[in-house]
Amino acid sequence: MNRTITLLGMAFFLATSAFSQDAAHPANAVANSSDDSAIRPFHVHVSDAQIRDLRKRLAATRLPDKETVNDESQGVRRAELQDLLQYWGHQYNWRNAETRLNALPEFVTTIDGVDIQFIHVRSKEPNAMPLILTHGWPGSPLEFMKVIGPLTDPVSYGGSAEDAFDVVIPAIPGYGFSGKPKGVGWGPDKVANAWDVLMKRLGYTHYVSEGGDHGSVISDALARQAPQGLLGIHLTMPATIPANLVKGINSGDPAPEGLTPSELQAYNSLSTFFGRNAAYGAMMVTRPQTIGYALSDSPGALAAFTYEKIAAWSDSDGHPEKVIGRDAILDDISLYWFTNTGASSSRFYWENNNNNFSSAAQNTTQIKVPVAISVFPHEIYRAPESWSRRAYPSLYYFHEVDKGGHFAAWERPEVFTAEIRAAFRSLR
Repeated sequence: MNRTITLLGMAFFLATSAFSQDAAHPANAVANSSDDSAIRPFHVHVSDAQIRDLRKRLAATRLPDKETVNDESQGVRRAELQDLLQYWGHQYNWRNAETRLNALPEFVTTIDGVDIQFIHVRSKEPNAMPLILTHGWPGSPLEFMKVIGPLTDPVSYGGSAEDAFDVVIPAIPGYGFSGKPKGVGWGPDKVANAWDVLMKRLGYTHYVSEGGDHGSVISDALARQAPQGLLGIHLTMPATIPANLVKGINSGDPAPEGLTPSELQAYNSLSTFFGRNAAYGAMMVTRPQTIGYALSDSPGALAAFTYEKIAAWSDSDGHPEKVIGRDAILDDISLYWFTNTGASSSRFYWENNNNNFSSAAQNTTQIKVPVAISVFPHEIYRAPESWSRRAYPSLYYFHEVDKGGHFAAWERPEVFTAEIRAAFRSLR
């Protein structure tokens, strides 16, 4: 019993082609290629029938009775979700998201038998640094839409040409328009290896990697592998919990004596998270297929399951529409719906059955490549500098910003852009 409790406590973040071959197949599918190393153009198109089906399902949503409290302690409040679903079904327009995506250079390539779909925007600046950006859950490559311009064309956004990047934004296998693995093994290490293959397939001999949420775990794995050409990584959700504190945090024990104020704050926030807010992760780690049935069949269930975390983890006082925008949130939720990736995205948690916040679990001390960390104030926990330097011996950049949360690029694109420029400037 104790082992089960510990697993669930730690579970959280540890917790195909463009679409699958079911009803979510796009009208304009990517052409098949017998050459697995080929890079093929990609175009997004959801059929009118799929959009009608979504609206029909939304109209037939059966909501539970109203919560018995006056806050979010029981989950998403009925009135808030009802309003979101009403807007989704009657006013929201997916075609706007399609237009924005199709205005970008989109591609797909096959790596280890799985299609990897990605956005690839080259800067006009000749010395741009290649950068791969990795999303998390319940996010997607859409998190980075507002930073593509400032990163690739800094001069047009008040920056310097010397800060330009070529940007590559892949969808993790099982997410978005990437393929769904048909077998096991697609955890952080395999995805990290695929990212290195992708960057070199694009012709880059050197590059840097950035990630939050799953993206941080994948970037950690990439840095441990240290492939030739990887210059450094940047993290917004670093794995910094010391090994001797993991058990106490998972068990909800009082913080030990001797912690600094920032360490105490981190300890208490993580203890609260694992104790009261990580049940969703335990479900995805242990039963991704079971939760996938609800997420695949009911857009209302999908919206409730994902919106709750977007609201809780963004720096928005529980109203993410203020900082992300209602349409942008629904773009993301719609992406999960139309690609039917509720189950396949959850399986990444099952593959990554580990504590994503623990430096020992992520073997961060093995990392030798340069590491940069930006701490956003409303992240699930604010990584203390003391823990960060202990966890990442090669840490060369650490900065705490004053705005933003778990979805850094989505919420505060200007702050995120400034951090990426500053973090990687010395590695050029």
